[in-house]
Amino acid sequence: MLNDKVFKALADANRRKIISLLRKKDMTAGEIAGHFNISKPSISEHLKILKNANLISSEKNGQFITYFLNSSILEDVISYFIEIVK
Repeated sequence: MLNDKVFKALADANRRKIISLLRKKDMTAGEIAGHFNISKPSISEHLKILKNANLISSEKNGQFITYFLNSSILEDVISYFIEIVK
């Protein structure tokens, strides 16, 4: 079930860009940060918000954390909007 955290997370353009990047491939925070002109702590905050909304998940690989999409939540978002327009 969708909650307000999902919509809050999607409301920010930087977080939508992170989702777009992760749609192409799983990435570390450093790789994600390389696509932005904002501080690494800001990227970390965006990742935290996306994780709290269950839009992304992470996996620790040695000293790195790899982020990836939680496609089931994105499918729920798409279904929600499809139901609105029916």
